[in-house]
Order: sequence, then C-alpha cells, then structure tokens
Amino acid sequence: MHTFYTPDIRTKAELPEEEAAHCLRVLRLTVGDEVLLTDGKGFFYKALIDGIAGKRCRVKVIETIAQEPLWTGHLHLAMAPTKNIDRTEWFVEKATEIGFDELTFLNCRFSERKVVKNERIEKIVISAVKQSLKARKPLVNGMVDFAKFVCKDFPGQKFIAHCYEGEKPLLRNVLNPEAGAVVLVGPEGDFSPEEVKLAESFGFQPVSLGKSRLRTETAALVSVHLMNLAHVNE
Repeated sequence: MHTFYTPDIRTKAELPEEEAAHCLRVLRLTVGDEVLLTDGKGFFYKALIDGIAGKRCRVKVIETIAQEPLWTGHLHLAMAPTKNIDRTEWFVEKATEIGFDELTFLNCRFSERKVVKNERIEKIVISAVKQSLKARKPLVNGMVDFAKFVCKDFPGQKFIAHCYEGEKPLLRNVLNPEAGAVVLVGPEGDFSPEEVKLAESFGFQPVSLGKSRLRTETAALVSVHLMNLAHVNE
C-alpha cells in the first residue's frame, strides 16, 4: 500500500499538491484505490481515493490508527552542516529512518557551510518518514549560531561530541533511557576550544563516539543511532 504525507488530513480530506501529483501522475492510482496516510503527528489513516478533479485528489478515511511512541524522551541532534550538502542530506535521510525528534543546524566558528535550504531538507525528511513507516515527523530547525543555541533550556541530558584530548566517557555509556537527550556534533574542523568551554559552562558533557575519527555526518548518524537504541521502546 502506498503511503502519503497529509499533515492536515483531519481538516482537509485531500492529498497535498505534491503528494497528489505523485499519486496520480507517477503511481497512476485512481478512485477506489486504498492508500495509507500519515499526518506526521502520531497517526496513520487508512483511506480510499474518493475523487479526482484535475490535479486534486480527495480521500475518504476509513480507519485511524495511533502509532505508539517508538522511543522515550525527546531526541535532539544539533550539527554543523557539511560543506558538501549531499553528505548532510544523506545523514538526514538515514537519521529519519532510524528515528529522532528534532534537528538543528549549527553555525560554528569553523563551519564551512553557512546556509541550508530547509525546504529541501523537509522533503528528504518526509520521504524518509513515509519509507520507514513512521507516524511522527522530526522537527527541522533553521541555522542557529552556536552561542545562541547552547544557552537555551533543553529537557534531559546534554552532550557535546568533540575530538580534543581529555577524559570523555562513551556516549553509549552515559545515555539515560529515562530522559531525553541533545547531542552536539561539530563541523569538519571540529568545534573551537572556546565553543567547547562555552557548551560546558551551560552543562553540556563532553563525550566520545569511539576511537575512530569520524566525518561530521557519520558522527551525527552514530549519535542518533546511539540515542535511539538507548531510548527505544521494546
């Protein structure tokens, strides 16, 4: 059964324009065909295509299915986007498939990319949500200056993954399944020493992701996977 993203399905019984185009022009579905909808807010809907008018595709919901949370706590990843945006987009797709709640892009001292097109990122997230059959869509935030981000209040644990020497526990060993978490991952040139100190002053705990030196997008994906595994509902 084909899946479509319909954030307003409770108030508008039709597919959004892009979803309708994919449904009618690419998949060539027609009246009477059954589809699966997700609102990105925790619900699936079994529906039938009820009518087609030009580019519009009306649907009739026949069953509403609540998806129980797949993990506990709020899982937030904040990363400096990579110079090669393809790597960031790869991360976004895979992290959404694994499962997390929120993504923020950081503007750091050594950042090589200062602009991210959120519209493009949103499309990748929506596609991955549908592919991985999730009823909740991660929140994607725009670029935020590092100093403004770390001073905010966050629920749960706070971590910063960096490559500087010093005693740092493995992230997997300090994650608390009973609390949410936010993890910071820096750019290719890492966070600056001043940024690390600033984060620590606001309660971020330095952590290690292992003995290998990882690219930014790999470190971000490892962080998401570790958070998800620690908080997953069995």
